[in-house]
Amino acid sequence: MEWVEIKGNDDIKGLLELFGYFHDSCLKELMMWTDSYVDHNRSMSVGLGLDTKMQMLFHRQFNNPSAIEILFEQVTHFQLKPSPENYDSIIYDATLILKDGTLYWADTSDWTPNDYNGEVTWISAKKVKWRDASDWIGKVRRYKSVIKE
Repeated sequence: MEWVEIKGNDDIKGLLELFGYFHDSCLKELMMWTDSYVDHNRSMSVGLGLDTKMQMLFHRQFNNPSAIEILFEQVTHFQLKPSPENYDSIIYDATLILKDGTLYWADTSDWTPNDYNGEVTWISAKKVKWRDASDWIGKVRRYKSVIKE
């Protein structure tokens, strides 16, 4: 599983077409981390600059690929809007936009970076990479957790 960097609009178009604009997909998992931590002696180390990173794993009901993982680096904003109770979590279409050196992903195709409504899951980052994760299809959680199901 080799990472493919999104560098411009051709890369965006290629990913969206390859993954069917996220039609009939779902966000299976996400993981976020920073470079900040507290050491064993309780001293704090703080990351500098945009040190937030996120990995998102998507599944879809089609092949080639049936799952992809996206790595967002230098995250500038993240908004999660979970599906309400008694609703499904299917993504019917999504968008990926490059504007002023920032990449924006949203779980609907008619979203724009000027649209800050609370009804959409979206993320913005300075760097984005993706890779085929078709081997990660299924119920098994891939981002490890200490919580037992």
